[in-house]
Amino acid sequence: MWAVSTPYEANGRTQQKQRTRTALVAAARDLVATGATPTVEQAAAAAGISRPTAYRYFPNQRTLLAAAHPETSASSLLPPDASDDPAERLDAVIEAFMKVIVDTEAQQRTMLRLSLEADPVERAALPLRQGRAIGWIADALAPLEGTLSDPERHQLVLAIRSAVGIEALAWLTDVARLSRDDAVRLMRWSAKALLQSALSAPPPETDDGGSR
Repeated sequence: MWAVSTPYEANGRTQQKQRTRTALVAAARDLVATGATPTVEQAAAAAGISRPTAYRYFPNQRTLLAAAHPETSASSLLPPDASDDPAERLDAVIEAFMKVIVDTEAQQRTMLRLSLEADPVERAALPLRQGRAIGWIADALAPLEGTLSDPERHQLVLAIRSAVGIEALAWLTDVARLSRDDAVRLMRWSAKALLQSALSAPPPETDDGGSR
């Protein structure tokens, strides 16, 4: 399995190497934002860094693009004064999540394409497949503990995640021809509707009891 960071960066002159890596990532992000899918050579040229040096940091295009993917390391997307109401919490999280998606749509689409093309090992390591959004949605729905069982809450989280994100945005704008604002409004409505439905009739369990 490849990794975003390479051992080369951890040995000697680490600050200079970090600056070089940062410049390569920034160049790749700028290129992706124009609709391109840059190679290591193209990012190196844009950053004014030699090709051999660039390959020490990113041995292939996938490692470069994974590093260029906009990262949101926050464990929660809830505001500091978050409500205890699950519906309000969920809407706040979906609104914040979709703002990240829309603001970085070009990079998100590139990572979506890579996640569909990669082999299973690479696909599991891509940022889009790390389940961050699932954690944010689960955090929003934490007050439902005691109302829904753990498997039921998990199923609800998965249902909501399937209705929001770059995948849903791409379909709603490319296929359904909605504007981005309308697409985001519809996703927020879908999330609320799924929550309301789950409170009326809990979601079905999976074949393994909903533990996944």
